Amino acid sequence: MKTRRIGKTGLDVTEISYGAAPLGGLYRACPREQAMETLQAAWDSGIRYFDVAPWYGLGLAERRVGDFLRDQPDRSYVLSTKVGRLLRPVPTGTVPDYSYVNPLSFDADYDYSYDGIMRSVEFSYARLGLNRIDILYVHDIGVYTHGAAKNAVYQKQLLDSGVKALEELKSSGAISAFGLGVNEVPVCLEVMRHADLDCILLAGRYTLLDRSAVAELLPLCRQKGTSLIIGGVFNSGILATGPVPGSHFDYMPASEDVLAKVGAMEAIAKRHGAPLAAAAMQFPLRDPIVASVLIGTAKPSSLTRNMETVEPPLPDSIYGEFEPYTLVAPPLGADAVRV
Repeated sequence: MKTRRIGKTGLDVTEISYGAAPLGGLYRACPREQAMETLQAAWDSGIRYFDVAPWYGLGLAERRVGDFLRDQPDRSYVLSTKVGRLLRPVPTGTVPDYSYVNPLSFDADYDYSYDGIMRSVEFSYARLGLNRIDILYVHDIGVYTHGAAKNAVYQKQLLDSGVKALEELKSSGAISAFGLGVNEVPVCLEVMRHADLDCILLAGRYTLLDRSAVAELLPLCRQKGTSLIIGGVFNSGILATGPVPGSHFDYMPASEDVLAKVGAMEAIAKRHGAPLAAAAMQFPLRDPIVASVLIGTAKPSSLTRNMETVEPPLPDSIYGEFEPYTLVAPPLGADAVRV
């Protein structure tokens, strides 16, 4: 599989990468054997960039990814994990419902400070059982997750001392790159005013349907040499399934307007003899600022099906036809609600 460079670093990642949230039991249980089979399917498909986080299954996904990668040749893969949440043990059966099924018995506390980030990295080494992490993302900073009031506190932590921790880890060689792992554009623009980021893992905001990143973030990334890794290319599934009953967009039931837009997009794809999912998978990589497209699944069959949409490449002319049906996510209110 082809690779692309992360920002101004010497780190190259495969154009398609694997996101391990489903291995932590996101929305449905993922038995260990199934998790290992899915990781093997990703490896067999040529994927060599794997992304995980302490949040995924409250440590479960990191354990599983580490167990798999430990058997692979050294320096044969790129691994990213995240900082911003510290896990602490809780009594069995008292884990809050964070949409993970059968997670480990931990809860999470937010901490974006220097000490919090350094502790998070040490804890991740232990859960992974690996001695190397290539990329660190600051996870879920922003109004989208915290609301305006709490985010002001957390963002101050990050800018006052957290960024220093990331810079020290990079300058020491402990990591090769750092950035943000978020679901919104405004926090990227704000943090980039104060810190030089190598990369941003952006979920759902630069897709065939949602172009929220186009107006300001993409030009700023080009200016600063910051790579994008694009997650959520199916926008919570609707660009994979089409506008079927029960379709979701942005983690919520799709509105009539979104259903109509996706229906029109699906018709365009059909006229060109291609599945809508293929256009969704291939769209972000048309821009050189995008280093990788991240796919996440807990089923080997789903991973294989997604990989089949990467080739053959669709003609460039098709993408202009989708433009009238794209959208920009409305702004977030103070309580992290779209308005």
